[in-house]
Amino acid sequence: MSNYKRLAGLFLASSGLVTTSVQAEKTSAVAEQDWGIAAVYRTASIPFDTQGGDQTVGTFVPMMFFENEHVFINGLEGGAYLFETDDEQFQLNALMRLRFVDIPASEQNVNEGDSVDFGGQLRYRINEQWTLDTELLADKDFRFHGNLTATGDYEFGDWELKPHVTLRYKDADFNSEYYAFSAQTGETVGAGIDMNVGVSARYHVYSNLYLLGATSVTRLDDNTYDSSIIEDRYQGEFYVGFGFFTDKSKAKKSELTNKRYVRIAHGWATPSNIGDIMKLNAEKDPYNNQLTSFFYGHPLTDELFGLPIDIYLTPGIVHHWSSDVQSSSTEYVAAIKAYYTFDWPTKWRFGVAEGMSYIDNITYIEGSEMAEKGYTPSHLLNYLDFSFDMNVGDLINNRDLDNMWVGYSLHHRSAIFEQASQYGRIKGGSNYNTIYVQYDF
Repeated sequence: MSNYKRLAGLFLASSGLVTTSVQAEKTSAVAEQDWGIAAVYRTASIPFDTQGGDQTVGTFVPMMFFENEHVFINGLEGGAYLFETDDEQFQLNALMRLRFVDIPASEQNVNEGDSVDFGGQLRYRINEQWTLDTELLADKDFRFHGNLTATGDYEFGDWELKPHVTLRYKDADFNSEYYAFSAQTGETVGAGIDMNVGVSARYHVYSNLYLLGATSVTRLDDNTYDSSIIEDRYQGEFYVGFGFFTDKSKAKKSELTNKRYVRIAHGWATPSNIGDIMKLNAEKDPYNNQLTSFFYGHPLTDELFGLPIDIYLTPGIVHHWSSDVQSSSTEYVAAIKAYYTFDWPTKWRFGVAEGMSYIDNITYIEGSEMAEKGYTPSHLLNYLDFSFDMNVGDLINNRDLDNMWVGYSLHHRSAIFEQASQYGRIKGGSNYNTIYVQYDF
């Protein structure tokens, strides 16, 4: 749980997105940000002896990207910039990273999916193209591994290429857990150093559209390879996908038209799926489970493909109230949200958000569904938000309230139909119908 609380803290406390009243006057206009949202499909070979079973495993991976002077989100990792020398040659960062556990898809839910590691990173800038990262990371049970990674950064017209070489030291507990599965096999293995070599690429197609790809190969260390359940010494992986990013062919705007916002919502659980909810045919939760959420919106850009679409980074915190069938719990959300505004006859907006959600205690609405389907529930899931709101100032013809909106949103957690190992390879989740007030500032 503490891993994800740290992640929430990175967004809500350390991001520099909240300012004092004096600072707010000076920074009321937000410049266009470095951002991105992407979807990739990852395929990896399985190094274990599956006794004639699956030799590869695939997973669908939504990704977010954001960077300012305080925090960064970079696909599979996120963190906070803690310290940097005046010459920008050394940099100390807090870091969290998703690590895939490549076993057959049919076994991933039982083993509760992949792992999120946390720790620190010391970065040394060798020159304009190359950096050297030294990292110490641990999983939730403090099994440690360390990485020494050299990464290049090259740009050739519309192409961006990032080659890398990583030496990874894994302690004996880490190796025994993830390469011998000691809890099931009773086998332990010693520490070791493996090596990973690869390259990632991004191609600018048009405006905000990019294509993404990556490939790498890992050579396992001797102790890992000697494990009785390891069959292959080399493991390969491959990513391919697309995303929407800042348009590199245009200069960034110094001022955006969309403003920061805060949103407070309250909602009620429903056992219905999204399709039934959109058809206005939602069932009522018989136990009346409810939530209250608070979201902050940080402007990223005010156009997408030249259209007037407002894009925001929106971290949030959600309180799930206790009821007859559940104790209270806290949910942490980070997402990217898009709004489209139109006038008819007053000002309205449609919004959609994509991101990730972590909850410290599984709610009844999710837990009961997972129990019916025979799944082990996942605390980390994909997050979606669909909203529809109206401008209060237009509605009552009061210009002093032009910065206030009221509306409806669907708060949704799910695992992408068993296609995502990082979400426990499950199908299902939870839905809440919510009403909200949103204030721009």
